[in-house]
Amino acid sequence: MLRTAWRSLLHHSLRLALSALAIVLGVGFVVGTLIFTDTLNNTFSSLFEDTTSDVVVTPAQTIGDSQQVGSVATLPASTLVTVRSVAGVAKATGVVLVDGITIIGSDGTTLGTQGAPHFGSNWEADEALTPFRLTEGSGPTSDADVALDSVAAQKGGYSVGDDVKLVGPDGPFTATLAGIFRYGTSGNLAGATIAAFDTARAQQLLLGGSDSFTEIDALAADGVTQAALATAVRAALDDTVVVKTGQQAADEAAAAISEGLAFINVFLLVFAGIALFVGTFIILNTFSMLVAQRSRELALLRAIGATRGQVTRSLVVESALVGLVGSVLGIGLGVAVAYGLQALFGAIGAEIPTNGLVVAPRTVLVGLVVGVVATVVAALAPALRASRISPMAALRDDASLPARSLRWRAVAGAVLLVAGIAGMVAGAAKGGSDGTPLVGLGVLAALVGAIVVSPAIARPLVRTLGFAFPRLFGTVGRLAVENAERQPRRTAATASALMIGLALVSALTIFAMSAKASINAVIDRVIGAEFIVSNTSPRTPIAPTTAAELAAVPGVAAVSPVAAIPVQVGAALTAVIAVDPATFGQMINLTLDSGSLADLGTDGVAIDAATAQSSGLALGDPVTIRFVDAEQVFRVAAVYASAGEFSGYVVSRAAIASHGSDPPDRLVYVKAEPGADLDTVQAALEKAVSGDPTVQVQSQAQFAEEITSNVDQVLLIMVMLLSLAIVIAVLGIVNTLVLSVAERTREIGMLRAVGALRRQVRTMIVLEAFVIALFGAVVGLALGVGFAVALQRTLVDQGITVLDIPWVGLLAFLVVAGLVGVLAALWPAFRAGRLNVLRAIATE
Repeated sequence: MLRTAWRSLLHHSLRLALSALAIVLGVGFVVGTLIFTDTLNNTFSSLFEDTTSDVVVTPAQTIGDSQQVGSVATLPASTLVTVRSVAGVAKATGVVLVDGITIIGSDGTTLGTQGAPHFGSNWEADEALTPFRLTEGSGPTSDADVALDSVAAQKGGYSVGDDVKLVGPDGPFTATLAGIFRYGTSGNLAGATIAAFDTARAQQLLLGGSDSFTEIDALAADGVTQAALATAVRAALDDTVVVKTGQQAADEAAAAISEGLAFINVFLLVFAGIALFVGTFIILNTFSMLVAQRSRELALLRAIGATRGQVTRSLVVESALVGLVGSVLGIGLGVAVAYGLQALFGAIGAEIPTNGLVVAPRTVLVGLVVGVVATVVAALAPALRASRISPMAALRDDASLPARSLRWRAVAGAVLLVAGIAGMVAGAAKGGSDGTPLVGLGVLAALVGAIVVSPAIARPLVRTLGFAFPRLFGTVGRLAVENAERQPRRTAATASALMIGLALVSALTIFAMSAKASINAVIDRVIGAEFIVSNTSPRTPIAPTTAAELAAVPGVAAVSPVAAIPVQVGAALTAVIAVDPATFGQMINLTLDSGSLADLGTDGVAIDAATAQSSGLALGDPVTIRFVDAEQVFRVAAVYASAGEFSGYVVSRAAIASHGSDPPDRLVYVKAEPGADLDTVQAALEKAVSGDPTVQVQSQAQFAEEITSNVDQVLLIMVMLLSLAIVIAVLGIVNTLVLSVAERTREIGMLRAVGALRRQVRTMIVLEAFVIALFGAVVGLALGVGFAVALQRTLVDQGITVLDIPWVGLLAFLVVAGLVGVLAALWPAFRAGRLNVLRAIATE
């Protein structure tokens, strides 16, 4: 039977090629995702392999892992003195490393990957204590000097001696490039940048001038282990610090990065799983049709002594071999997919330099297992049906598989579909985090239910969609519809692949359009300011003098700066928004349920109604907020309805100032004088901040467009990731038609013999594909609309208040699906038209 399976595979190799291609694409996506995320993990982990210290001392009082200006914890210089005095310490240095210095390239653009840190650091000349490796020039020795990492210097077009433009917490400034250094052995900072200064200058720029450090690194003397030194240093210090070995600090940092990247891995694997799932429909269809075409052959095997188990195993072996070949090729494709994913992330501004792709043995094993298992599982049902063929069928010319009723499948599918709809309705009614899981389960149940029930609805729906074909195309049109109706399971399996892709694409499109409409509605309703001033480099705050400069512009009635500071409330890491109560009310139209912003003072906090309800807080209740330096007990001074980004905790700027220097501004709202020409005012505002290339002035419309463009970007990524599933669905249509033409060779020959022209045969095949594609598209779009509506209604409290269904866009999807069906049919139709009439009639 193994030899039989092998010969059968060779004999039907061309017919199985498209099934193998579906596995190649699916496995390629899975393997490419694993390679890409392993590469990212390796890139970030390698940053910590260059750690040179044996012991790392950091402040115990921190807020998460924040390294941004205004929220970084520090150690006094006296701690460094103590560490240096510990027995067993050979050397120690104080480190200043804060995310807050943006490097401007010689062409005026901001350097670094979007979202990556823009570090400012102090310079350490002793290479034993730092990963900085000087490659050109010298280290900074005065306030006028700076050293840049080699990647930033190259991309910025800077050489030693050039004037470098930088932007720090106090605004733009210029420094002379004293030296260029490589970070560690590779120089790869994964998209981040580092500008290093003399220690005193770094403390002035990043720590408000205090003689302190963000970290202290120590080297052990000869013969002293990291663990022993850590114990000694810990004994010399109090509980305001945390002491770790260098290896422990590196491992923890790498683990944190790995945990953060896990989301990307899961996100991409979900889309890879969708593509692979869609591919199983091709395999199911292929083996179902091959089993039907080989009914007499399989019956002969039974007649000469093959058992049912042997027949089943032979087909399972065939499928396993197909899966194995597809998996091997898919692993090779996975490397190209990884490069493609890297390019995709780079195209959206998230380019991450890597040290080369990482292909782990686990990745190869996963690719092989996933491909083979998916193929075998998909082929198992046809294999079991094949084993039920009676040996007596070999005596008949028209041996075929016994027909099965669709009644139970229709019932099961309808039950799942109804349960899914009920879950979505219940989840939408519940709303919020409680309703989202119900909606998710409902979507899954409805999708599976639609797949299960689709053969039962295939005949009436295909007949309805193709009702005009007989009138438009005559007998050819009628035959096309009848061919699509003839095998409802086959038609449904072919259409289901396209149905899944379009259901997800249409749901994502509707949700994205609803999110954009909701954002625009919130901005129109909530923001009263005509202009919003922000930083194009979100990790760098706006200079504290900017608000005053904007206030002096003619035509400006008022300005209101807004800061955001990381804090901890209870066990949750969050942020407080710091505002000026005197001007904030003119800029943002908050709906107050109780209290007043005027009562914030230095110990009042305003919270949104949802937070108040979930936390059990009311007006006047105490709230303990932990800042980077100390805890403070606030009282609830106001409760407001959420308004866009303004949800959570709002305090006065005076309250933040009591925990350090002036809070770093993230936004400045600008109110124009009544009757002022807004274009003129905006031009004057842009001129006022022209010295800082990271600051931008936007009107309400421009601000909304920037935010909604991020939604478009996310939608584009998701649609591109889903496009592979659509491609596999198209291959499914091609595959079904190619096998169908082979199965109906004699029938097509008879049509030609009674006068059908080549053109008419080709038209019949094309129309058949067209109506199958429409069937999948109609069901998919209907599901997509239902999914999107349920999700939008669930997230009303999270700000998605507007449902926007782009009917014209959905109609375009329907038209494109029909055209895709036509294109998919061209090759099978061409082959059908070229069949030799006499040979076709003689085919058994």
